[in-house]
Amino acid sequence: MPATVAAIAEAITMTDPSVYTRKIAAFCRMLRLEGLTAGPQETADACRILTVVGMEDRSRVKTALRTVFAKTREEQETFERVFDGFFVSEEAMRRQAEEYAKREREMEQARRQTEEELLLNGQPMDFDDRQREAYATMPPEERQKLRSFMDRYKESAARNPDLYSNFIHSVFAKSILEQQMLMEDAALGCGSADPELGLMYRDISEFKDTEIPKAIAAIQTVAQQINGELSAKRSRGGRGGKLDFRRTIRKGLETGGSFYRLSFRKKRHRKKRLVILCDVSGSMVQFSEFALRFIQSLNHASESSRIFLFSEELVEADVFSLENMDKFRSYVKESGTYGRGTDVGKALQKLCTASPPVLNDATTLLVLSDTKTVDLPKALQALTEAKRLSGRVLWLNPIPAHKWQYLRSAQAVASMCHMAACNDLRSLSQACRRLAQLQD
Repeated sequence: MPATVAAIAEAITMTDPSVYTRKIAAFCRMLRLEGLTAGPQETADACRILTVVGMEDRSRVKTALRTVFAKTREEQETFERVFDGFFVSEEAMRRQAEEYAKREREMEQARRQTEEELLLNGQPMDFDDRQREAYATMPPEERQKLRSFMDRYKESAARNPDLYSNFIHSVFAKSILEQQMLMEDAALGCGSADPELGLMYRDISEFKDTEIPKAIAAIQTVAQQINGELSAKRSRGGRGGKLDFRRTIRKGLETGGSFYRLSFRKKRHRKKRLVILCDVSGSMVQFSEFALRFIQSLNHASESSRIFLFSEELVEADVFSLENMDKFRSYVKESGTYGRGTDVGKALQKLCTASPPVLNDATTLLVLSDTKTVDLPKALQALTEAKRLSGRVLWLNPIPAHKWQYLRSAQAVASMCHMAACNDLRSLSQACRRLAQLQD
C-alpha cells in the first residue's frame, strides 16, 4: 500500500489543489500543538520545498520537512513522532486502529479484574483511579502474588478487620507505588536511550562535576542553533517598512513608467539593552552560571548587556571579565557576594535608584533567581517600581513550575511579571530563545 503522502500527491493531481495546502496546514497545526515553530513562513517554505522534491518518496518528504520544522535534537524527535503519526499508509492506519482496539479491550478486561481483585471483606479497597490504573498494568505474576497474599490473610481479616485490613492495604499500596515509579521511569526513558538528550532534561542542580563539560557543550550547540535561526529570520524578513513613494517612482521612470519594482523604507532598529540581575547566593550559583553561559553565547541577547550580581549586596560585574565563564565562580567569590543570604528587594531598589539610571523604557530587565528572599513585601514593592521603569521584566526561576504553589514568593512574582521555569537545560534554552527573539 503506498504511503499516504504519495496518495495525497495522486489526489492532488485528480482533485482540487487546495487539498495539498489543507494537508500541510493540518500537519503544521499538529506540530504547533507539540511546541514546534510552524508559522506561516515555515508553512510556505514547506510548500515550496515539496513542490520541488514531490510527494512520491516518503523518506524524501520526511527529510525535507524536518529541515524546515526541526532544528534541535529534541525537536527532531518530536517531529519524527508527529510525522510518523500523520503521514502513514492506509494499511498502517488500519493496523494501528486494530492494535489500539485490542489494547483497549485488554485494558478494559484488566480494569474489570482490578475491581474484583481489590475487594477486601466484600468492600472496595481505598485506592484512587490512578492507583487502580497502575494495578491494572502490573505484570500478571505480580498481581498473582498479591492475590495469594490476600487469600492467605482473608480469614484473619474477617475476624479482626481493624488490624489485618490495614496490613493488607499497606502491602498492596507498596506494590502499586513501585508500579507507578516503573511507569514514570518508562516515560522518562529517553535519558537512558540517549545520554546527551537525557542531559537536557536533567535538573541543573543535580549535575555532577563530570557532566558539566558535556552540559556546557550542549549549551554552545543550542546557542549556535538559536543564533542561526535568528540570523536566517532577519535575512528573510524583507521589507517590513512603509512604501517609499519617491524611490519607487524613480525606479519606475528607469523602466518607462512601470512600477513593478517597489522600494520600502527600512524600519529604524532601536537597540535594546539587557540588564541582568543575577542571584549568586549559595543555592543559585550553578544555575546562574549556566544561564549566563547561554546568554553570553547569544549574539542578539548579549549585545550591550549589563550584569549585576547580588545576594545581600549588589555588585556590577565586569562584562569583559565574564567573557571567560570558566572563571565565573572565582569571580563571584572575589566579588564578596558569594554564599550569603538573598535580598531581592534591596538589589532591585539599588537598580531603580542608580545614578545615572540603569533602567529605562528601552531596557529589558532579566532576573535570575528562585524568588526566595528575606523580605518579600519589600521585594514585591521594588519589583513594581522596576516594572514601571523598564520596558520589560523577565524572570528565570530554577524551581519547577509545579512547585510554585508551595512558595508564596514564586506565586507573587509570577502574578506580576513573566516568569519561566528553567530547572533543566531544555526549558532554559526555550527561555533564552524567547529572550533572544525579544531582543532582536
